[in-house]
Amino acid sequence: MLGAQIIGYEGVDKRIDVLATAIHAGLKATQLKDLDLAYAPPYSSAKDPVNMAGFMIDNIAKGTLKQWHLEDMDKISKDKSAVLLDVRTVDEFSRGHMDGFKNIPVDELRERINEIEKGKPVYLICQSGLRSYIASRILEGNGYETYNFSGGFRFYDAVVNDRALIERAYACGMDYKK
Repeated sequence: MLGAQIIGYEGVDKRIDVLATAIHAGLKATQLKDLDLAYAPPYSSAKDPVNMAGFMIDNIAKGTLKQWHLEDMDKISKDKSAVLLDVRTVDEFSRGHMDGFKNIPVDELRERINEIEKGKPVYLICQSGLRSYIASRILEGNGYETYNFSGGFRFYDAVVNDRALIERAYACGMDYKK
């Protein structure tokens, strides 16, 4: 590990201290999953977010979890041999989604798994990455090849909307021409 960055409200200082210590000790990112960190049950889960990051990194390193990224979107959206699946709730999907994605909420996935064509790679997305990870594990357990979107729809939406704002931006006092 060369560095770490965290965004949040509570506990950020504790996690940065843990990561700084791990960096100083020369730990590999995959070793974060093995750290035995203190917690108080009423306020935190048994596995700290630092541990969870370690599990995720380990899954990616071992190939247990395969990811796809924003820069892959053009290629994937044109690939007719792929299944594009959004596993957020129907309400979340109705508020915005990527073109070409079918919506099957993760809570309905086991009952609706026959709607997903076997033999095709399945590209998954949810709001933040957790539910698509769960969907990935369900589908992989049923013989599907899956790829989880890194960052979730929240990341995608922020980047796309930010790009749209940048494209409409112009310097003060300058005439805007499209």
